[in-house]
Amino acid sequence: MSDQAAIHLGQGGSHAGQATEGGPPLPARRRPLPGPLLGLLLPATLLACAELAVRTGILAPNLLPPPSAILETIAELAQRGLAGHVAASAARVAIGFAAGALAAILLGAATALHRPSHAIFDPTVQALRAIPSLAWVPLLLLWLGIDEAPKLVLIAIGAFFPVYMGVGAGIRGVDRKLVEVARLYRLSPSQQARQVLLPAALPAILTGLRNGLGLAWMFMVAAELIAASMGLGYLLSDGRETGRADIMLAAILLLAILGKASDSLMLRLEQSLLAWRDSFESPSHA
Repeated sequence: MSDQAAIHLGQGGSHAGQATEGGPPLPARRRPLPGPLLGLLLPATLLACAELAVRTGILAPNLLPPPSAILETIAELAQRGLAGHVAASAARVAIGFAAGALAAILLGAATALHRPSHAIFDPTVQALRAIPSLAWVPLLLLWLGIDEAPKLVLIAIGAFFPVYMGVGAGIRGVDRKLVEVARLYRLSPSQQARQVLLPAALPAILTGLRNGLGLAWMFMVAAELIAASMGLGYLLSDGRETGRADIMLAAILLLAILGKASDSLMLRLEQSLLAWRDSFESPSHA
């Protein structure tokens, strides 16, 4: 290799596409695809394969309608009140998740900070956590009837346990040295909770909230499959009873989109809160 080529390499490599002396041109560097486009690559490929499989007769269209037919079904449902179904499901998830998450934060913090409370409540909570969602449905219908109350309670139950686990694990995982330093500075228990425990446990708490939101959507479907006249779960049940796989897959697709959208919003909130926490932990705020 000539001295001139060596100098080019020593300065970080020659420009892409330029030839080195006596050798072939270097390959041009390709910019990687943005994250959102990479995330769409797999579902787009699966949808294209499904469309091709149905169009070529590999799969029966009555069992797996092509994605194009599902989009047509969504357009048809949009003219028959699809927005009302989406709004009903989203409202149930929002209310049930808020109630379940609030109860989980309070009880999780109490059991993590107070050992007697942990000894009293945690074994029962862990036992209830193992109960499948559908096992609650008959009991809630018996106790609360078939109105909105059993649906909201079931969604709250689904959201409760992941948030409870995240809060408890986050607070118990705080470095004890931080607590000792707070005590040396004679911070009150409430000040310790606000200034030490909550910021340190925030990542685990936010992860629990994201998991709880995902389970809230799952429990919402379980609730609407049993007793509902509106909602995406009702559309699933209606598609099953009428033998229309396109309606069922349309409802599943909408559930996936709404679940991903709500998770993305929660992720944005998580990033904002963690950035806010880090800004107050920086030396400039010390």
